[in-house]
Amino acid sequence: MVTRPTLFLTVGLPGTGKTTEARRIEVEHQALRLTKDEWVRALYGLANPPSASDVIEGRLIEIGLRALELGVNVVIDFGLWGRDERSALRQAAADRGAAVEMRYFELSPTEQRRRLDRRQAEEPHTTWPLSDEELAEWAAIISVPTAGEPDGSEAIDAPPAGFATWDAWRRHRWPRTMTLDRPGRR
Repeated sequence: MVTRPTLFLTVGLPGTGKTTEARRIEVEHQALRLTKDEWVRALYGLANPPSASDVIEGRLIEIGLRALELGVNVVIDFGLWGRDERSALRQAAADRGAAVEMRYFELSPTEQRRRLDRRQAEEPHTTWPLSDEELAEWAAIISVPTAGEPDGSEAIDAPPAGFATWDAWRRHRWPRTMTLDRPGRR
């Protein structure tokens, strides 16, 4: 009996438990875990350059999609705050015959701050300091998944205007190389 691979998406703000869950999925589902922060730390150390974020995410997504084609489960661990990002990845998985499981993580701002402070104190090599202002800004811009996104009952949206396919949008959103004139996004 052949089972199709699964793309696991962790969605949420910093400190909400995405990486902890991604590590659990990695073990339980024998999934390739792609955690952006680990790659940024390995490549840039203490720096966290916004210009590198999109490219690293794009490279990890390309690796993940190839792994799905090879029949390997994959867990993408880097927030996915936009519905358009999630739609593009849901479509990419479907195009490769893979299932998708989305996990959304949410905490009160007080608990989120407590967890981030604990992580900064106990494992500073795995994170960067985050201000309350940054957290509030990001909480205001995240597009919380609808009930139909995580359970897959909601159809995937059409690509945004100006893009014929989700693949075209995905390649625009997550470029393959860094450009100096493109502002970074988290």
